[in-house]
Amino acid sequence: MSGVLVAVVGPSGAGKDTLMEAARATLAGEDRITFLRRAITRPAEAGGEDHLPLSREAFLAERDAGRFALWWEAHGLLYGLPRATFEEALVPGRVAVANLSRRVLGEAAERHPLRVLEITASPAVLAARLVARGRESSSDVERRLSRQAPLPAGLSVETVVNDGSVEAGVQRVLRVLRRARA
Repeated sequence: MSGVLVAVVGPSGAGKDTLMEAARATLAGEDRITFLRRAITRPAEAGGEDHLPLSREAFLAERDAGRFALWWEAHGLLYGLPRATFEEALVPGRVAVANLSRRVLGEAAERHPLRVLEITASPAVLAARLVARGRESSSDVERRLSRQAPLPAGLSVETVVNDGSVEAGVQRVLRVLRRARA
């Protein structure tokens, strides 16, 4: 028996990184909940979450050597959870939290007890946040908003609608993580 993996999913602009960073800071003293750091083929200075930056070549070498517990490609980037930290965090009685792609949820559920934390927001809020961060053109924002990626059937899913304050969203996320720990 292993610990529980909480997979955080949601559309761009939902505030996943903001809520997860605040939850991580709040839970810093709790040793039973670990937030996993992803390897991404994106430079460290590109912003967003704290991640392990790798070149595409280095990522593929790590993948081919079996050093990722899970990996996927999205938006032209490669993402992975380093196997060593994943296995260290996912031991009985512990909760490992990771931002995942919906595409790997089925694979994750086959291997580990899985709970899904879906963080979302209304379309108007998503659009405003995507425009405000200034990383994409208006057509890219429209494309992101039109994409529908359903969750695989049969998963345990809790949804946090992040349309309000960061504090309110963090409190909802903390409740979900503490229930997973119990």
